[in-house]
Amino acid sequence: MMDVDIILKMSFFIRDLHRDIEKLHPEQQQSSLKATGSFTVYRGQGLSQENFDKMKQTIGGLMSFNNFLSTSQQRELSLQYAHLGAIENSNRADILFIMNIDPGICSKSSIPFVTVKDEGYFKDNETEILFTTHTVFRIDSIEQILDAHNNRLWQANLTLVGNDDNELNNLTAHLRDDVKRTTGWSRLGYIFIKLGESAKAKQLYEILLEKASSDEDLAKYNHQLGWVYYNMGEYSKALSSYERSLEIKKIGLPLNHPDLSASYLNIGNVYYNMGEYSKALSSHERSLEILKIVLPPNHPDFASSYNNIGNV
Repeated sequence: MMDVDIILKMSFFIRDLHRDIEKLHPEQQQSSLKATGSFTVYRGQGLSQENFDKMKQTIGGLMSFNNFLSTSQQRELSLQYAHLGAIENSNRADILFIMNIDPGICSKSSIPFVTVKDEGYFKDNETEILFTTHTVFRIDSIEQILDAHNNRLWQANLTLVGNDDNELNNLTAHLRDDVKRTTGWSRLGYIFIKLGESAKAKQLYEILLEKASSDEDLAKYNHQLGWVYYNMGEYSKALSSYERSLEIKKIGLPLNHPDLSASYLNIGNVYYNMGEYSKALSSHERSLEILKIVLPPNHPDFASSYNNIGNV
């Protein structure tokens, strides 16, 4: 996954490249790729042993490439890239990805790709096919490639999946429901947290705080940074971030605004995990007071609030 600072700095170029791929894809579907039906592309790269072990445990499941996916129709050239991993790092697994692509799935599921033979770095030496970000595949099988000079060389057989895949549909629906309350870069930070990438979420929110231009943004990013610290078990830092967010909200919002209730709730949870039970109870009771003012008596948020008080 790319560094957060690089993602922020390159966001314009990422968006522009994605749009170019979307524009060129239907034009190129009148070419030989469409005529030949399904086709195979290859990608050689090194993976950390930890990530490779995870991939072996999810055979039959889904995987996504987080960046733009550069592939080749030349197996031997891609195999050379796989071998480079052994040269650069002896603690990595060297993977040759073999991907089965059905252009029909791409068209039905809006998965754009383009051939960049004339524009790519290798030009005549390689038929490069570039897929947009977060293209999803199913891991069909993983097998070792016998090589006299490299005992860490593996072949991963993948098949492109589209919108008619039930597992992918269920996963995307769950994620969409999870992130619907967030927008923009905050949504990316939320996804980082859900993926267990707390360090990347922390880095993102710290950068966003530096660039924040309004009190609303300062309150929002401090609140989310507090959530990151909470998930990392750094409760003192979580408390500081939540309290900074709360103080900013108090300036711009009515005293009984629902956002204040959420802040008091999270502060109460932090105090509870720090063993400061009287402060935790006070925060949860203040959160409940606000809910009683702004919500109908049968609202489901009351269950969570009473549960927090009961736990204390």
